Amino acid sequence: MKLNPNELLGRFLHHRVLARWKTAARNAVHADTSSLRIWRQQARQLRPLLHEVTHIGDNRLALPRIGSQTFPRPPGTDWSWRPRAWRGALSPRGITPAHNKAKLSDELTVFHDCPLNEVALIQHRNQRDDDLAAYGVGLEVFSFQGNFLSLVVDLPQDVCNGLEKRHLIRLSAVIDREKPIKILARLNVKHGPNTEQVLLTLPDEGPETEVEFDLAYSQLNEKRAERMWLDLMFESPWMNRINLRDLTLCRHPRAAL
Repeated sequence: MKLNPNELLGRFLHHRVLARWKTAARNAVHADTSSLRIWRQQARQLRPLLHEVTHIGDNRLALPRIGSQTFPRPPGTDWSWRPRAWRGALSPRGITPAHNKAKLSDELTVFHDCPLNEVALIQHRNQRDDDLAAYGVGLEVFSFQGNFLSLVVDLPQDVCNGLEKRHLIRLSAVIDREKPIKILARLNVKHGPNTEQVLLTLPDEGPETEVEFDLAYSQLNEKRAERMWLDLMFESPWMNRINLRDLTLCRHPRAAL
């Protein structure tokens, strides 16, 4: 029978067992040798099981919570999102090799023109103390003979609801690079037959990086915004591993002057 430790019966049995061993510990000094021998044998049987449960619990509970949407948001944020690949386990968790237009999820697609297809896209569980995302996505590139390599993140439809030119779209990421590499981020907003694009370079002073796409100077037709996606473009990715430990986006209005 599966026993739920949070239910009444589970708590009752735990308190009974705990009280029994408290009594044994209190009486061990003056107990007869026969009783002491039995208690010692039982305690030795319990010790490795308790150690295993404690060890597994420490490891699992120390990891970022699956499905977490926890991350810093600027004041006035009216939309925020962490893609599924960084929130929960995918199946399959990797694509090797990752051909052009291969999808790791409905939201994440790799584009490239390398004829050798020596590109891999793999999801992994984050385990660092400072990780906020439950999972990360690693891009491994070997002998690359193409001209472009990019990851495309499709944003949910609701990011376009109420979108205005006064909005800023903030991209925050935590990226480990095996070798220095220039990464460009391009935000694309489809409105009617047209697509507005804002291109920025991600700072590379450290793993944590952040940029804000300003729609103020675009030709965006606010009433016709229907789709938004993000291109992450990697320049000269040959023989490199780029580990995206987190990726989040949020929308907030520009501060009033």
